[in-house]
Amino acid sequence: MRVHSVTVCPDRVDVVVQVDAEERMRTADDELLVERALALLPGLERHVCDNGTGAAFAKEMQDTEVPHLFEHVVIELMTGAGSPRGLHGETQWDFRRDGRGVFRVSVEYDDDLVCLGAIKAADRVMAYLLDGGDAPDVVAETQRLRELRAHPVAS
Repeated sequence: MRVHSVTVCPDRVDVVVQVDAEERMRTADDELLVERALALLPGLERHVCDNGTGAAFAKEMQDTEVPHLFEHVVIELMTGAGSPRGLHGETQWDFRRDGRGVFRVSVEYDDDLVCLGAIKAADRVMAYLLDGGDAPDVVAETQRLRELRAHPVAS
């Protein structure tokens, strides 16, 4: 999975994500992915999906699109950095329009710099979840994001 583009809008950040054909497209394709995700980000357990069912994300993430997990990882990292837990995200796709494996992820924000930093950190988290290797230091990542909030860039 890779982030293809990021667009900052007045109320959200839109991210185009590409999942290549040879990669896992769904979380169910790797039986340990959800376990790794919850070990790294236990707050994902408290997420709820607003997809009409009101399902707990912990249940939904057992078999969902990998970019949908990315959406929730971004939000959880933002929450760890002080953003309100009520921020929403949305993952959509239209493979006929955009091509197979292209997803559009939108995330509301209370601080655009924190959101952009969370997207970058979530990209590293997803690389670990999908490919293994060393787990990212989520505590350090959220601290760095908190510092973005505490020290805004002068204009």
